[in-house]
Amino acid sequence: MTGRLVLAATPLGDARDASPRLVEAFGAAEVIAAEDTRRTRNLISALGVTPTGRIVSFYDAVETSRIAGLVEAIEQGQTVLLVTDAGMPSVSDPGYRLVAACVEADLAITCLPGPSAVTTALALSGLPCDRFCFEGFAPRKPGERRKWLTALAGEPRTAVFFESPHRIASLLADAAEVLGPTRRAAVCRELTKTYEEVRRGGLAELAAWAEEGVRGEITVVLEGAEPAAAPDLDTLVERVQARVAAGERLKAAAAEVAAQAGVSKKALYDAVVSN
Repeated sequence: MTGRLVLAATPLGDARDASPRLVEAFGAAEVIAAEDTRRTRNLISALGVTPTGRIVSFYDAVETSRIAGLVEAIEQGQTVLLVTDAGMPSVSDPGYRLVAACVEADLAITCLPGPSAVTTALALSGLPCDRFCFEGFAPRKPGERRKWLTALAGEPRTAVFFESPHRIASLLADAAEVLGPTRRAAVCRELTKTYEEVRRGGLAELAAWAEEGVRGEITVVLEGAEPAAAPDLDTLVERVQARVAAGERLKAAAAEVAAQAGVSKKALYDAVVSN
């Protein structure tokens, strides 16, 4: 029998979101690698499952040391079920290194899809969902966080990231300062749980709300930047002329400025020549 690694999404909070395939996998896997064995046992109990395999811990501090043993188990024909506390393994949770090791060893890998805080928050946010980027956890240190926010200032896609309840107020205050008080966002907390809450508004408004204290697991969805208005042709001509005056060749200057502005190189060159 061929062994395999099974990545399984677990409920964000409500055990009823567990798929029938996850329930079956909990009962059948020879090894269950869990980020938190206590929480996983509680979920298994809530689902009414009696696991037949062994449950081992697989969190950040032990992830590297556990990989060889799990790979060996799969090579011996066992099914290793990988789960985290909530959502999909590897998405800001342990799992990536084990997947990479199994790929390197040419072992079978499959996935039981299910809940994800990223897509759940995105769908609830009321912000554009056609294009988005996932940023993981926001940086903890204030200086690094402001640099990170500055990098997001021009990001046209909706951004999704996680944040601690202890830092959400300071993050939103920094975001309002760096990105502007009216840039829209949604703060989603305790998704699928009893006290689920989604707060939507401008960053300054959300920062004021968070000052009173926020609890629970938090996912933030940030509106993408508005496209910058393209400079008019006269402005682009002036830029090319300035570069030529500084010693650059006309064709090279026109090509570079046109590429930066996203306009036709020939049209800009002709405009400079005829000016």
